[in-house]
Amino acid sequence: MALVVVVDDDRSIRHMVSQSLEKIHLRVETAATADEGLQLVGRTQPDVVLLDIMMPGRSGLDVLRDIQAIDRRLPVIFITADSGTSTAIEAMQLGAYDYVSKPLDLPSLNRLVQAAVDARRLMSTPVALAADPVSDQAGKVFVGRSPQILDVLKAIGRVAAQDVPVLIRGESGTGKELAAQAIYQHSHRRDRPFMAINCAALPDTLLESELFGHEKGAFTGADRRRIGKFEQCHGGTIFLDEVGDMAPVVQGKVLRLLQDQRFERVGGNETIGTDVRVIAATNRPLEEMVESKTFRADLLYRLNGVTIFIPPLRDRREDIQPLLKHFLMRSQQALSKLHIEGLSPQSLELLTNYSWPGNIREMYSVVQQAVLNAIGPIIIPEFLPRQITDAHPVTAAPVPVMKEEPSDTIETHTLPTSQNSSLDDLSAFIDSELRSKTTDLYAAVVDRVERYLITRVLQETNGNQSRTAEILGVTRATIRDRIATFNISMEHKVRMDNGAEN
Repeated sequence: MALVVVVDDDRSIRHMVSQSLEKIHLRVETAATADEGLQLVGRTQPDVVLLDIMMPGRSGLDVLRDIQAIDRRLPVIFITADSGTSTAIEAMQLGAYDYVSKPLDLPSLNRLVQAAVDARRLMSTPVALAADPVSDQAGKVFVGRSPQILDVLKAIGRVAAQDVPVLIRGESGTGKELAAQAIYQHSHRRDRPFMAINCAALPDTLLESELFGHEKGAFTGADRRRIGKFEQCHGGTIFLDEVGDMAPVVQGKVLRLLQDQRFERVGGNETIGTDVRVIAATNRPLEEMVESKTFRADLLYRLNGVTIFIPPLRDRREDIQPLLKHFLMRSQQALSKLHIEGLSPQSLELLTNYSWPGNIREMYSVVQQAVLNAIGPIIIPEFLPRQITDAHPVTAAPVPVMKEEPSDTIETHTLPTSQNSSLDDLSAFIDSELRSKTTDLYAAVVDRVERYLITRVLQETNGNQSRTAEILGVTRATIRDRIATFNISMEHKVRMDNGAEN
């Protein structure tokens, strides 16, 4: 049974919280002072701590730091009479699991503590993927070991030293700019400027001015001459990202630059020579755009001196774990959260099975959010963004499947027996409790309803606890706990492939 330590100088709070938590089958020990609380935490190794933020002698915020020194994985929930913004911000900055305000909403508190207990259990498991602050991937442009990435690296190696245009193709977020930087870094122009322009981010007029510059008075607002990127980048490399979004007038000027290394500023007549290497990238189907007359065929041929295709992450799944490890290291350093040890098995399963439609850019964002949300050293599913947990709910071991013969499969279903199979007598139960002058009616009714609900859903899922947890919106650990708490007995049925049951 999970243990909760309550530290509060208010005796009535300690008593009320203890009674409420014991009704959901949690063990509770209490302390009236910060020092007693710290001793209790060190002696009992609880699963959750409820800590008053304002106590005589010491602030709960200071006590939290001491608790973290004892056990970084221990969830701490603050109880506070001050619901002000600054208190909440400071508590969460220090790594509190959550905080609740007085007067206490006991049912909500019970749910919060149960969630913290589940989080504690997940954080107590060894990490499945460790975060290494001294990762040997830190200085690498590309992270991964898949054959697809090795092919990309080979292509970069072949083309980097050659002064030919390169077209990098791939879905959004796959790392096309990283490939462009790698080409630049391994070229003879690496000591000259590298400039990146997102062609989709600027209106047509501004893009033309950004690339080629303009003369004073060329258009409204042009109050002085502007030197464009092609002129600034003389001797260096220009990276044109999202080149498929370039307007036709700009396409024509880029084509001339690729042919002659010459251009005119917007509104000017002077022909300016330059020496730049152009690397372009797109996620758009340029051949189809050529057919629809929205992209110039001659520009495509010029840009397409060499094509490098960056595969999406879903096609190189063996790179997912090395990338996760790399981004954990980067996020630790960027957010100054070097205490993060790594991913729990459940989190690693979710992240490995996710489809990653946003590719590497999405992965970095997800890992950064998880590190930011983490209140302990282990990243558990609770700390992951919703798009991950909603796409692939946490699952534990599947329903066991045993094979006796290659053609015959025996599938073991675990079903709850029909205890409390109806709520028709709920009204009679409430009437009976009222006649008995009970002072605990709320908890009794909640227990009765919860027992029925969990039993009913277990029956619906043929005893599949993972599916039951998904339907109810709770963790599998909660389902296991409720089965034990409510003493829901289970019977086993063995079904052969032909449908016979034994």
